[in-house]
Order: sequence, then structure tokens, then C-alpha cells
Amino acid sequence: MKNWFGILIMIIALAFILFSQNGKEKDENTNEIIEETQEPIIEYGFVMDSFVVKKGQIENGQTLGELLYLNHIDHPQINAIVNKANGIFDFRRAKIGNNYMALCSKDSSEIAKCFIYEESKTTYVVFDLRNGIDVYKGEKKITVKTNVASGKIKSSLWNALVDNNLSPALVMELSTIYAWTIDFFRIQKGDSFRVYYENKYVEDDYVGIGRVLASEFTHKGEVFYAFYFEENEKFSDYFDEEGKTLRKAFLRAPLKFSRISSRYSKKRKHPVTGRWKGHFGTDYAAPKGTPIMSTANGTIIEASKTKNNGNYVKVRHNNTYTTQYLHMTKIKPGIRKGVFVKQGDVIGYVGSTGLATGPHVCYRFWKHGKQVDPYKEKLPPSAPIKEKNRTEYMIVKDSLMNILISNNS
Repeated sequence: MKNWFGILIMIIALAFILFSQNGKEKDENTNEIIEETQEPIIEYGFVMDSFVVKKGQIENGQTLGELLYLNHIDHPQINAIVNKANGIFDFRRAKIGNNYMALCSKDSSEIAKCFIYEESKTTYVVFDLRNGIDVYKGEKKITVKTNVASGKIKSSLWNALVDNNLSPALVMELSTIYAWTIDFFRIQKGDSFRVYYENKYVEDDYVGIGRVLASEFTHKGEVFYAFYFEENEKFSDYFDEEGKTLRKAFLRAPLKFSRISSRYSKKRKHPVTGRWKGHFGTDYAAPKGTPIMSTANGTIIEASKTKNNGNYVKVRHNNTYTTQYLHMTKIKPGIRKGVFVKQGDVIGYVGSTGLATGPHVCYRFWKHGKQVDPYKEKLPPSAPIKEKNRTEYMIVKDSLMNILISNNS
């Protein structure tokens, strides 16, 4: 009996050892399977393991045609690629320092089968040469993260943003949002701002700001709020805490951001002629070529050139208001008498044609046929939030306001 019991114990022990070894083999086999089924590396929609990958940056003096040739694409095919890219990408616009990638065949020839050129941090152009020639543009996946930032003006809005390690691009966004409410040429020490906005990233690399979702700007002791709201799929804008639009019938300035070099005056010594006479416009100094915008919807009634005005455009907005833009380096193509333009549309570019000492735009403003100072005019408001959207807007506004308040420091 004892012998049978001993034999039984030995059988159980042997079975346990065999089971353990089989388990180890399964684990080992499982590990091998996991290693074999690793996910492939995919970039720009291509499986990188299928090619010999060559990466680089455009160097001084290099062209995309030269890079294709270095990757064994002959000149006739390069010419065909350039022709195929017509209307999609201009080979002459390849910039020094931009990234490129050649996906080459896995053989001794290493001929480029695909070539990718990064136009920017977010967009790229693909030249697929595997079956004929296919040229198309693509966009990298952008990750959006929100942030709340604030600051106080000590010298300028630009410096306030830089001092708080914020993107200077916010200057342009805030100046656009408040273009109808705050005179950004007159912001002063002690003014402050708080802004809730989007930051955009590609593969964890910061690529710029997105939309401003809400902001609070304190100017001369008065608080101005702006909340982003989409009234429908085709229209979005910024409204205040009561649902009133921040947009007025006229922009405060015809340039996005510059400086006033000379204000409206009934008596001023002309910088060119030296004569004392009225200056019935506002001069905005800016670099040559800066886009000039129509400050309101209207119809072009003049787009011409004179000895004193240089290249200029005049827009009639309604029976009451007309504006004029002088000294352009050139009028935008397509801007001519009878053309309807919308508020913010580019109509020309800053220059110094006519009687001008340097690049600027002289902005003139008529009311009932008489030139007036636009900064002293109480400009009419535009339409508020639609009544059918008011309830939804108030919910969105309260949520955004809470975010601004909760980050009040």
C-alpha cells in the first residue's frame, strides 16, 4: 500500500513538472508572438518598414529637383513631377531648413518611391512615384490643448505677452477681437488681460495658437469681455456678457496692427510741402506691403492714382459713410470700381506713393460728405446674438466666464 502511495506521489510530481514546463513554453511562445506582431511605424500614411528611409533638411542652394536626382530620379521624370505638381505645389517655394523624407526601394538601387516635403509644421506635400506620379497635400494630426493666461500692461501688450512667456501671436488675435471696441493704439500702463485660448501641437511639438475662446480686457478701468460662439455652421463671432456683438459697423483701423504716425487735424505742417493746412485723415505707419483692409462692407467707387494721393481706393459704405485709403504701393488685383467688399477684405498694400515721406496708409473718413475724425465718431453697432440662440449662448458664456474667474490670480 505504501508503495502504491509513493508511486502516486511521484506521478503527481512528474505531472506538475511537465505542466510547469509547458506553461513556460507557452509563455515563451506568447512572448515570441508579441514580438512578431509589433505595430508598424507609420508616417504620412506610409509604412516606414517597407522602405529605406532617408531624412534631411533643405540646405542653402538646394532644390527639390536636386534632392530627387540624388535619390536616383532622372531629369525627365523630375520634369514630369514638376508638371504634375502644377497648381498643387510650386517647386520654387521650397524653403531652407524645411524637412524632407525620401522613401526608397529596399534594394541596391535605393530609388525614391515616395518623396515628402514639409511645407510647415502642420502641412506637407507627397510625391508618390510608385504607380505613375501622384502629387497631393496632407496635414499632420493636430492636438489641441487649452490654456488660461493673464498679464498686466507695463509698456505694451506685446511686451506683456513676452514677459509672461506667451505667444506674440495672441497680440494679433486680441487686437482683431477687440478691433471694434478698444483702440489698441491707446492702451496704457495698468491695463490688463486674461485670455482662455487653444494651443496646437503636432507630435508634442508646439505649432501655434488656435482660437481664443474667451477673454477679459481691462482698459482705462473698464472691463471688456469677449466670448466665442458659433451661431451656425457658417458663422461664428465674439459677443460680450450680454450677448451684444463686439463688432461695430467699422473697424477702428484699416491695418491689423501698426502705429498712428499722424492724427486727424484741422491744421498741420505737411511733411513734404512744408505748408500749414488741414490733415483730414489718420496716418498709420507700417512696413511696405502690409495688407490694407476695408473697415466696413461697401462698394468701391474709386480705385485709381493721383499725384498727391498715389494709389488709392475709396469705398462707399451707405448713404452716410465713405472711407478712403491713400499712398498704397499697389491696389490689390480685382479691386476696381463697382466691386463689393466685406469688412476686413484686403483692398491694397501699404506704400509711399504720392506725397508721402515713408510707407503708411492715410485713412480718411466721410460722414454725410464731410471728412471727420473717426476716433471721435460714435460708430453704430452691428447685430447682437440672434434671439433663437440666446439661451444656448448664455450657457456657453457662463461656462467660459467660470473658467476665466476660476483662473483669476
